[in-house]
Amino acid sequence: MEQLMNWLDTLNNAIWGLPMIVLLMGTGLLLTVRLNVLQITKLPMALKLIFTAPNEGEGDVSSFKSLCTALAATIGTGNIVGVATAIAAGGPGALFWMWVAAFLGIATKYAEGLLSIKFRVVDPRGEMSGGPMRYIEMGMGDKWLWLAKLFAFFGAAAGIMGIGTTTQANSIKDAMQGSFGVDPVWTSGILALIVAMVVLGGLRSIASVAAAVVPFMSVVYFIFGLGIMLMHWTQIPAVFDLIIHSAFNGHAVAGGFGGALFASAIRSGVARGIFSNEAGLGSAPIASAAATTKWPAEQGLISMTGTFLDTMAVCSITGLSIILSGAWTGEAKGALMTQLAWSTVYPLSGTYVMTVCLVLFAFTTILGWAYYGERCISYLLGTKATLPYRIAYVIVVGIGPFLPLSFVWTLADITNGLMAFPNLVALVGLSGVVVAETKLYFAHLAAMKERDK
Repeated sequence: MEQLMNWLDTLNNAIWGLPMIVLLMGTGLLLTVRLNVLQITKLPMALKLIFTAPNEGEGDVSSFKSLCTALAATIGTGNIVGVATAIAAGGPGALFWMWVAAFLGIATKYAEGLLSIKFRVVDPRGEMSGGPMRYIEMGMGDKWLWLAKLFAFFGAAAGIMGIGTTTQANSIKDAMQGSFGVDPVWTSGILALIVAMVVLGGLRSIASVAAAVVPFMSVVYFIFGLGIMLMHWTQIPAVFDLIIHSAFNGHAVAGGFGGALFASAIRSGVARGIFSNEAGLGSAPIASAAATTKWPAEQGLISMTGTFLDTMAVCSITGLSIILSGAWTGEAKGALMTQLAWSTVYPLSGTYVMTVCLVLFAFTTILGWAYYGERCISYLLGTKATLPYRIAYVIVVGIGPFLPLSFVWTLADITNGLMAFPNLVALVGLSGVVVAETKLYFAHLAAMKERDK
C-alpha cells in the first residue's frame, strides 16, 4: 500500500503541477476578458434568475432544480474538509488563492453552462444529454471525438472512484463515528441503502432531493458560520492581512507545519478550490444540460452562481472560521479542524451541527455525482450501461468508509485533474461560440426591453 501511495502522490503532483494551474487560471482569465468581466457586471442578474427564470423550451427539470443538482455535487466535503486541508498545507494564503480561482472560475462555469445547452441531444430514453463530451463532439467536430470519449471515461471514473463516492462516504463515516460513536459498519450500510433508494430513481429523484436539502443545509451552515465571524469581528481586519501576506510570502507555523511556501499556498488553494466548486472540471454542465430553457446564455448565468455560492460564500465561511478561531495552528486535521473552530463559539452544539452539515453536504454530493457518472458511462457505452453503473456506484459507496483517507483524497485529486484537461481544451477552443451566444442573448433582452417601452 505504501508503494502504491508513493506512486499516486507522484502522479498527483505531476497532474496538479504548474501546467494545470496555468491552464485552469488561464482559461478563466481568457473567458473573463472575452466576456467583459461578466462575473461582476452580470452577477446580480444571474442571482435573480435562479428564482425568476422563465423555464421555457425543452428540458427535463427546472433551471432551479438543475442548479440544485449541480450544487448538490459541488457543496460537499470540499467545503469543510477540503478548505481545512488547503489551509493546513498552504497556510492562510491558500484561502486567497481559492478566492482567485473562484473569481476566474465563475466565468469558466458560465461558459460550461452555456455550452451545455447549446450542444445537447435527446438520448434514446427521451432524456436530455449534454456536458463536455457533447460540446466537444458537436462543437469541435469528429476529429476531436477522442477527446470527448477521454472526458467521459475520466468523468465516470471520478464519479465512482473519487470525488463522488469514496471521499464523501469516508468523511461521513469519520463524522458519525467521531461525534456520535456510530459503528462504521452501520454508517456504511445505511448510507448505501439510502443512496440506492434515490439514485435508482434517476435524475428527477436526485433533483427533487437536492432541491429540498441543498438550500436548507446551506442556510444553516451560513448562519452558524456567520455567528463565529460576529464573535471574532474585531480580528477580521488582521485576519485578512494575514491571508494576503501568507498568499504571497508563505507562512510558517510551529504547531501545524513548517515553512509553507508561496507555491504551496497557490497549489493547495487552487486544487482544493477546484475540488470544491468544480469550475473547469466539466461536471456541472452535465446537470445544466437537463435544464428547461431555450437560451444557452440564460443557463450559463444561472450555472455561474454555483461557483459564487460554493466558494465565495460557503468555503469562505469555513476558511475564515478556521483562521479567526486559531484552529489552523493546532494539530487537528480535516473536518476536526473545522469542528474545533466551531466549538470555540458553540461549545455544546458546534460539533453536532457541523457533523450534520458535513453529512448532508457529503450525501448530496454522492447523489449529484451519481448522475454525472451515469451520463458519462451512457455516452461511452449507451443507456444500457446506466443501471449496472448505478449498482456499482452504490457498492463503492458502501465500501468507501473502509478505505484509507489519504488514498481516497489523492485518487479524487487525480481523477479531477484528468477530467479537467479535456474540458479546458474545449472551453478555449469554443470560447468564440460562448461570446457569440452571449451577445445574441443580451441583444434579445435589449430588444424585449425596447419593445415593452
